[in-house]
Amino acid sequence: MYELLDKVDSPQDIKGLSIEQLEQLCAEIRSYIVSCCAENPGHLASSLGAVELIVGAHYVFDTPADKLVFDVGHQAYAHKILTGRREAFARMRQRGGISGFPRMDESPYDAFGVGHSSTSVSAALGLAESIRLQGRSEKVAAIIGDGALTGGLAFEGMNNAGSSQADLLVILNDNNQSIDKNLGGVHNHLLKITASKRYNAFKDQVWDALGDRRFRSWIQRWWRRLKSWVVNRSGGDLFEAIGFRYFGPIDGNDIRQVVFALSRLRDIKGPRLLHCLTVKGKGYAPAEANPTTWHAPGRFDPETGERSTASGGPDRYQDVFGQVLCELAEADPRVVGITPAMATGCGMQLMAERFPARFFDVGIEEEHAVTFAAGLAAGGMKPFCNIYSTFSQRAYDQIVHDVALQRLPVVICLDRAGLVGEDGSTHQGAFDLAAYRSIPDTIISAPRDERELRNLMYTAYLHEHGPFIIRYSRGRGEGVSWRDIPAEALPVGKAEELCSGDTLALVGIGPAVSRALQVAEAHKGRVGVYNFRFLKPLDTEMLARVCARYKYIVTLEDGVRCGGLFGAVSEFAAETGARVRIKGAGIPDAFISHASQREQQADCGLDKDGISELVETILKKPEKVFA
Repeated sequence: MYELLDKVDSPQDIKGLSIEQLEQLCAEIRSYIVSCCAENPGHLASSLGAVELIVGAHYVFDTPADKLVFDVGHQAYAHKILTGRREAFARMRQRGGISGFPRMDESPYDAFGVGHSSTSVSAALGLAESIRLQGRSEKVAAIIGDGALTGGLAFEGMNNAGSSQADLLVILNDNNQSIDKNLGGVHNHLLKITASKRYNAFKDQVWDALGDRRFRSWIQRWWRRLKSWVVNRSGGDLFEAIGFRYFGPIDGNDIRQVVFALSRLRDIKGPRLLHCLTVKGKGYAPAEANPTTWHAPGRFDPETGERSTASGGPDRYQDVFGQVLCELAEADPRVVGITPAMATGCGMQLMAERFPARFFDVGIEEEHAVTFAAGLAAGGMKPFCNIYSTFSQRAYDQIVHDVALQRLPVVICLDRAGLVGEDGSTHQGAFDLAAYRSIPDTIISAPRDERELRNLMYTAYLHEHGPFIIRYSRGRGEGVSWRDIPAEALPVGKAEELCSGDTLALVGIGPAVSRALQVAEAHKGRVGVYNFRFLKPLDTEMLARVCARYKYIVTLEDGVRCGGLFGAVSEFAAETGARVRIKGAGIPDAFISHASQREQQADCGLDKDGISELVETILKKPEKVFA
């Protein structure tokens, strides 16, 4: 089907290709990515824009001996295709298939595992220094997208690398700017000069000849000022200031320029940065026209670009959040929304459209987002800070130190909590319940359906002291009516009895409670269901009654069992001497790999069938569970 791509099983297979053939190969890779992602959804636009950078890097560098480190990883599809995973790519992100992100245990070409943003420079610096300390000569390059460069960790790595003189190349994949045509010729000429071996050898000879005298220092300062003025015209002064040698910008979608630049920069020593301007969604018109939508478009027709849309069904939790936030903002001018580059994903684009002055997208900066929200709260505002659960882990210190310690009323909404599906182990929202339960003066809640999310947001809005965490699932809710029902303030720290029994209690938090109700329906009179919508403060009065009434308790949570609801209930039973047997159903002590959300729930025993099987076993043969 593909003249060149079908013959490529490793980067070695592209070493002998001409520039014209590399151009054809890039086109074929794009076509293959589009056709595969049309049927098996993934991160499309980012990977389309990075094809030439990846092909050029594998063409110039000797991978896997030389190390390529990617940032986030959703731009790395061409890398996977070139490194022996072309056929497996068609089943990427599916159960048993390859991951959508680089993973060290998947391929020797994946020098570092990624999934979260802004890690590439720090990791690549570590690899470069390990190579130096062992007296080896391999090269290291980090490919970082411009979005990832907004993260503080990226600048921490850059700052350290710039002062270390490490042999490190950073390739900046900048898809949000354009080359100023008036300066294009100057920059191209500057690149040819500054990246050439002859120029760098001559420059070193000049500095050596001048020795260490004052005249050399004066000449160097003068040269740096002149170069800084030119570099400043393209935005490179920041990188020069922290110790990187800046090259570019170049057209990162022109394989000829990419190969030329990388070939020259490969053997230059020290920290250096190549600025590459690319087009997100390059080569596929719908993705170029709307890169935000086509970042992860779902299934689509590759010929027409028509995207498949889910027909009907319950509202998504993110849409409930977005609409309720706007309602609160309409009623109170103090309500503000903060998100670290996830406005569309979390539903906050509604806030951005209706109340732009009170909407803040701070970029991929979770730590800053939380402390910024704390500052807003200290100033008298009502901040709602929405972060994907897995990314909130980065802001743990800020939640502790800047919000909880000062008892500031920041509402922290954790979208994509629990099992998230195809994005896999790096994106599971598994740890939030256990992680934040130990923080004093913190409220932790999870709604069982859309209406309860509405009510929890209203309750959090009324809360005056300390962080109020609301965590909820990815995807659609339970189909519960909520739009025309007024919000209700819930009693903080109070659970509710949904049905009672005499033998086994299902004590749950979050959407698993709705499945528990379905299971209990088949065991009326024997199985009770309790919605512990607040993990903290825990309703100890209700829990004491449950422990006294039932012989067995099963806790249900779409978070890790260690330290979450299972931990809280077990601790209470142990402290009070309750004579009750407790079994936890939740995410096990393991990283959950990519599969569909339904498959992951089934694997963890959190779907209806898994809960039902556990309940029936306990009712019939409890010794199998509590041996």
